[in-house]
Amino acid sequence: MTGSGKDQLVNSTIQRIMFADATIEEVNAVMEQAWKAFHVYRKFSLTQRAAFMRAIARQLEECGDELLQLAMKETNLPEARLRNERARTIYQLESYAQACEQGTWLEARIDTAIPERNPLKPDIRKMLVAMGPVVVFGASNFPFAYSTAGGDTACAFAAGCPVIVKAHPAHAETSQLVADAILHAADKCNMPKGIFAHIHGVDFEVAKALVMHPNAKAVGFTGSYNGGKQLFDWANQRKEPIPVFAEMGSVNPVFLLPEKLKQAAADIAKMYAGSITLGVGQFCTNPGLIIGMESDGLQTFIDALGEEIKQIAPATMLHPGIFKNYVENRANALAQEGAEMVAVSETEPQLNQGSPTIASASGEAFLNNPILHQEVFGPYSLVIRCKDFTEMLAVAQKMEGQLTATLMATNTDISYHEELVEAVKNICGRFILNGVPTGVEVCLSMQHGGPFPATTDSRFTSVGADGIKRFARPIAFQNWPNELLPDELKDENPLGIWRTVNEELKK
Repeated sequence: MTGSGKDQLVNSTIQRIMFADATIEEVNAVMEQAWKAFHVYRKFSLTQRAAFMRAIARQLEECGDELLQLAMKETNLPEARLRNERARTIYQLESYAQACEQGTWLEARIDTAIPERNPLKPDIRKMLVAMGPVVVFGASNFPFAYSTAGGDTACAFAAGCPVIVKAHPAHAETSQLVADAILHAADKCNMPKGIFAHIHGVDFEVAKALVMHPNAKAVGFTGSYNGGKQLFDWANQRKEPIPVFAEMGSVNPVFLLPEKLKQAAADIAKMYAGSITLGVGQFCTNPGLIIGMESDGLQTFIDALGEEIKQIAPATMLHPGIFKNYVENRANALAQEGAEMVAVSETEPQLNQGSPTIASASGEAFLNNPILHQEVFGPYSLVIRCKDFTEMLAVAQKMEGQLTATLMATNTDISYHEELVEAVKNICGRFILNGVPTGVEVCLSMQHGGPFPATTDSRFTSVGADGIKRFARPIAFQNWPNELLPDELKDENPLGIWRTVNEELKK
């Protein structure tokens, strides 16, 4: 195929109106162009990359209310939520651009030679460099922040990687409008052709072709366990396996300790009723499991939580598929032996509206039934009633990896239950005390990732500038003359970045 023919295929993918599934030929053309762009873009300075990311942020602002109205139509999310999410997406682009320029994420290390040592110590310098084209899969529940111009895309651009986004079918038109904004920014900043591509595909074969293509060097995904695990499996079946950074959901357990319950059971219940139903429960950090020990305090909490949930009206879920899954998974959970309904919204739901629901089960039932461990994506939470501390500890130790885990506890509770604290620490990426897991701050200290099956690699975060490191790999330069080294590693430090020089952090 000629170069012009490949360009036509790429353009047809980017500019398609009816959002038909990309063909294998189109995928191949996009990936080939991304590979060419990689060899140009990886040499762009940190300042140039940051300028591109800031230009994308400006383009998103300039999309105005049209973008919000379109997203409202496709996702059923309210305008206020979408306005805040777009602001967060813009902030991510700008803050990761700043982190890109600062260069701390490069982890530059310099150990200078000691020629008089026997044996001679060579000059060795190490930094992170871009991995190559990154395939990003848009999330259904965050049309901006975890989709086309979301955190994965921003991190990949900061690292020096081209991005190929596979639009989520649930908001394909919104994704296309955001993609057009990115392409406009790329044109303004004179980015290489192929720095960004946007394709559609409902058929799994499109996703498989992207992941299996030899020019793909990493994958970013936010979504279901089944979807993320399939991408992970494909990536590891390749001749050259590649990393898949998949966030695959979590039940985000909350452990209620006795003294805290005695002090504030009703207040905690009110707080958690809001967290469970926030965004119709469609957050990866939704508290889907609450664990306590049988006591008057726990019963007060359950009663108060039930009363709160009854008063919260159902709301429309993202799309009919998610609503259908919610109804089916909730019914399956409630059908398990030992599980019982505590409360459900007293307002009759309309079409595709998820009814807030609280259920309960014993610690024994939870320990013996893996189905009760599974996420019910929506405004649902299961309260586990443990007969004593030993059973609560067993529940914590039996639990799978989570994005978050929370203790509602006093200092005395914590000192009396150190074994539980250690057990919970082993299963989560973010450990919360006396708060709710919903609400993920975009900052350098944030860890949004946890042990499998919450994510495929608990060493990394998908929120915060440390997420840039997912799409970079270390390379060491040994005995290279100063003038031939990357600017990041030259003696004179022309970029003015922080580096560890002979084990001392300095500029």
